[in-house]
Amino acid sequence: MARRRHRTRLPAAVVAAVAVMSTLAATGSTATVAAAAGPGPDRPTIRYTEYGIPHIIASDWEGLGTGYGYAAAKDNICTLADTYLMVNAQRSRHLGPDGRASPGQNQNTTTNLNSDLYFQRIKDDRVVERLLDRPAPDGPEPEVREAIRGYVQGYNRYLAETGVNGITDPACRGADWVRPITEMDVYRHAHAEIIMGSADALLDGQVNAAPPGASAAAAVPSASPSARQASSPAKTDAKTASRTDAKSAARTAERIREAMAVSREQGMGSNALAVGSQGVSGGTSMLLANPHFPWQGKNRMWQSQLTIPGKVNVSGASLLGFPAVNIGYNENVAWSHTVATVAPFGLFDVQVDPLNPTTYLVDGAWERMTSQRVAVDVLKPDGSLTQVARTLWSTRYGPVTTSMQGVPLPWVVSAHAVRDVNMHNLRALNSWFRLDQAEDVHDVVDILETTQGVPFFNTVASDRKGNALYADIQAVPNVTDEHARSCLTLTGQLLFHQSPRLPNVPPISILDGKRSACDWPDDPNAVAPGLLDPHKQPRLIRSDFVGNANDSAWLANPAQPLAFPRVMGDTAAPRSLRTQELILTAQNRINGTDGLPGKGFTPQTMGKLLFADNSRAADLALSATVTMCRNVPFGLVLVDGNLVNVSEACPVLAAWTSHDYTTDSRGSWLFANYWSFLSNGQGVEKLPWRVPFDPKDPVHTPNSLDTGSSAVRDALARAVLALRTAGIPLNAPLSDVQKVSRGGEQIPIHGSLGQLGVLNVITPGQVDGKPDIVFGSSFIQQVRFTAAGPPQALSVLAYSQSADPSSPHHADQTRLFSAGGWVTERFTEEQIAASPELRIKVLN
Repeated sequence: MARRRHRTRLPAAVVAAVAVMSTLAATGSTATVAAAAGPGPDRPTIRYTEYGIPHIIASDWEGLGTGYGYAAAKDNICTLADTYLMVNAQRSRHLGPDGRASPGQNQNTTTNLNSDLYFQRIKDDRVVERLLDRPAPDGPEPEVREAIRGYVQGYNRYLAETGVNGITDPACRGADWVRPITEMDVYRHAHAEIIMGSADALLDGQVNAAPPGASAAAAVPSASPSARQASSPAKTDAKTASRTDAKSAARTAERIREAMAVSREQGMGSNALAVGSQGVSGGTSMLLANPHFPWQGKNRMWQSQLTIPGKVNVSGASLLGFPAVNIGYNENVAWSHTVATVAPFGLFDVQVDPLNPTTYLVDGAWERMTSQRVAVDVLKPDGSLTQVARTLWSTRYGPVTTSMQGVPLPWVVSAHAVRDVNMHNLRALNSWFRLDQAEDVHDVVDILETTQGVPFFNTVASDRKGNALYADIQAVPNVTDEHARSCLTLTGQLLFHQSPRLPNVPPISILDGKRSACDWPDDPNAVAPGLLDPHKQPRLIRSDFVGNANDSAWLANPAQPLAFPRVMGDTAAPRSLRTQELILTAQNRINGTDGLPGKGFTPQTMGKLLFADNSRAADLALSATVTMCRNVPFGLVLVDGNLVNVSEACPVLAAWTSHDYTTDSRGSWLFANYWSFLSNGQGVEKLPWRVPFDPKDPVHTPNSLDTGSSAVRDALARAVLALRTAGIPLNAPLSDVQKVSRGGEQIPIHGSLGQLGVLNVITPGQVDGKPDIVFGSSFIQQVRFTAAGPPQALSVLAYSQSADPSSPHHADQTRLFSAGGWVTERFTEEQIAASPELRIKVLN
C-alpha cells in the first residue's frame, strides 16, 4: 500500500528562531534577539512556561523523545514506573496478588494476580516482539522507533540523576520496583493502552477459564479425539439448542448489556466539537477537546509541545509515556478523540465435546484447543516469593473466556472464545505520529484510513481552511451486516441489535464458531486481517459543525445523519442527554439564540458555554419535578419502608433556576441524586416521559416528564432520604460536596455526571479515603484558526501536570479549573521566550 509522507510546514520566521533559542538555552538567556536561519538545537532542550508546561525542541526524533522522557519522568515517575510494573506482569511479585490493578479503561477492575497472568501470557506469546519485527504499517515507522529510543534515554537519565531514594513522590520513593526501562517496556505500555478497550470486559474471564470439572490452576490438556469425527452432531446440537433457548439467551444478553452499561457509565468518555467557517466569529474554524479520562493512574494525560524544525510542531496532551501528542493541534489542524460505540472485540461460540471439553467442532471436524502454562511470581505475606501457574486455553479464534464484564459464560456444552481487533495493533503509534504532522482534515482522513490504528475512538478535527471533520475510522471487527445475519448466535443477535437498548453500549457480536466461514473475513481494502473496510466507516466534513459525545456517528450533525454498518453503532435511536446538550449548544451559539452576544463561536463563548455546566436533564424535567413536589399530599412519601417528608426539597429545587453545576449552585446536588435514582442506569428513553422518542426529532425528544408516575415521586423521596442520612443539607452548595484533596487543601470542582446532560463531566468518589474525582474532564483545550498567524489556544489540565504531591504543579491547574480559568497557550518561539516564568533545561 502506498504511503504518503506528512509534514507540517513551519513559517520561516519560526524555523529561523529555533537556532537562536538553542543558543539562548545553552547560555540560560531569555533575551529576544534577531532571528537567524539554522536547524534545531544540537541538544534536546526543554523550555518550561506557566504551570510547568514543557516546550520540547530538538533536531531529530530521538532528541525529541529524550526531552519528552525526561520531562514526563520528572513530573510523574511513580505513575510511569507503576505502569511498567503492570505491563511486565510483576505487580504480584512486588505488591502482592490481592491488590487492585487497572489494565483497562476503568479503575481497579481486577486483582494484581489476574492482571499479571493476562500480561504474562502476552509476553510468553511474544505478541509485541512479533509486531516490532514487522515493517510499517504493521510495525512502527522509523520516526516512532527513534522517538521511543530517545524516550527511554530521557526517562533513565532522570532516574539516574535523582536516584530511587531521591524521588520526591512518596508513592514510589525507595521502591525496589522503580528501575531503568527498556524500549520493550515502552512498547508493552503502548500495546496495553491500545488493547485496553477489551481488558475490563474480558480479562478475568480469560485468566480464570477452565474446562468443566477443573480449576484454572489445576487444569491439564485433554487427549484429542484425533481419529474420531463429530460422532453425533444432531444429538449435540439438540443439547446446545436446549441450553441456548430464547429465554436463556435473553437473560444472558440482558445481564451483559446491563453490566456493560454500568462499565461505560463509570469509565472513560469525551466530548469533542469542531466548528467550521460558518460557525466561527473572527476565525476560520475552532475545536473543543474535552476528554473524560481517569484522574489517577496510567490513563492520566500530560501536556507538552513537541518541535523539530521543519518536521513537526505540535502542542497538546498525550497519555503518559507516549512521546507524541494524542489530542492537540499543529500549525494547520486541531483534533481530539472520543470513545466510540464500537466493541473492539467479538466472541465465538464453539461447540465442545461433552466427553472431552477441550476439543471443539469446526466444519464438522473436532479440533483440539491449545493449552498454555502461564506462571508469575507472587509475594507471600512473610516476604518470600512463590509462583502461581495457570493453564490457559485458546481456540483458532482466540483465548477462551468464561465471563464477560463479570457475567458468567459457562463452559459446558459450548465455550466462548475472544478475538480482539487490537491485539495485533501497534499501528496506533504510527497514527498519532502522523496526525501530529497532518496538514488539513482531508489529510486526517487519509491517515486514519491508511493506518487503521486508532483503537475504539472517534476523531473530531478542524483545520485552518474552515473545515470541520467527524470520522469514526478505526480498527473495527469486519462484521458486516450480511456477515452478522449469517453468523450471529441467538444471544449474539440480542446483544448486537440491543433489544432493549441501553445507553452507549456497543454492539457486541457472538458468532457461530462451528463454521469457519463465520470468522471475521479479510477485506482487501483493510490494513490488517479481519478489519472492516475503512471506506465503509462514517465520516462527515462540514462548514458549520460536527461533534460527538460518545453516542454513535448517526448525529454528528443532525442536518446530515450518517449511515454505517451496525457493528459501529445504532441509527435512528435515542441520543444521550449529553449528546443533545452538545448539539443544542452548537446550534444555539451559531444561530445567536443562547443569550450571549453575537453569533458564532469565539474563545470566550466556547469556554463560557462549557463551564456554564448546564444540565439538559434539568432543562427538561426540573419545572415538572417542582410542580410534582408541591402537589405531594402532606409532603409525605413512603419509600423503602421510610416515610419521607419531601416538602423541604420543593423550594430548594424551585430556587435552582440556573440549572447549572457550578461550584456555588444550590439544589444541584439534590437534583443529581434524584436523577440518579430515577434513571437507575437506564437510557433516557426509558424514563417516564409523556412525549416519547421520535427519530424525526431526536434532539428534542423524549420530553415532558410524567410526574404522575410513582417512579418520579419515589426517586425524589430516595434522594431526600439519602442526603439526610449522609448529613448533607438539601440546599448545600456544590462546593461543599464535590471537591478534591490536594496536600491538605480542599479544592471544589464544578461539573457533574454525564447522565445529567452536563458537558463538563465529573464523577466524584474517594481515593485512599480522601475525596477526589475518579474520572471526568481531564485535558480540556480549545483552538481557533484564523486565515493567517499562529493557532490561538486555551487549555486547562484539570488534575495538573504532576501526580507528585511535592511538585508545584500538583494542583496549580486544578485550582485554575476550579475557578473556571484557562491557560493561554504559548506556541511560537516568540511566545515561549516571552513567558515570565520561562525555565530552560538543556540535556547534554
